[in-house]
Amino acid sequence: MTSKLPHSSSLLQIHWHPRVLWIGIGCERGTSEQLIEMAIQQVFKEHQIAENAIAGIATIDKKSDEVGLVELCQKRNLPLKTFSSDILSKISVPNPSQVVEQEVGTASVAEAAALCAAQCQTLLIAKQIFKPSSPSLQGAVTIAVAQTPIDNG
Repeated sequence: MTSKLPHSSSLLQIHWHPRVLWIGIGCERGTSEQLIEMAIQQVFKEHQIAENAIAGIATIDKKSDEVGLVELCQKRNLPLKTFSSDILSKISVPNPSQVVEQEVGTASVAEAAALCAAQCQTLLIAKQIFKPSSPSLQGAVTIAVAQTPIDNG
């Protein structure tokens, strides 16, 4: 009896995406869940990164009740980690902002929160700022991505 293996192009492919990416988010008060979602999708598409690898969302504690962030985390079943401005202000980031520092007491929210949550020192994606192209979407959002170190031991 002879058995033939299927041609490699017809084999089922499995892609494993460990949840190691933390998205740091800074946003204007009232930013819609739709705008945050669109920004994440755009960044991940541009950088060819799987959204299935997202471990969670990180931000400043003043945004712990931000409706758009809370809705997004619930929708995607992701944890929301928050950090105080004291903690975030101690993190060295490539793109600090004096405007953000005057507003919330730290020169970085998105980049610093991503680094804190991932417990690493290098960003995978530096901050990207998104403003709505449609009047139906509210707010503005800043996104940065950091990767938790993978222990291969």
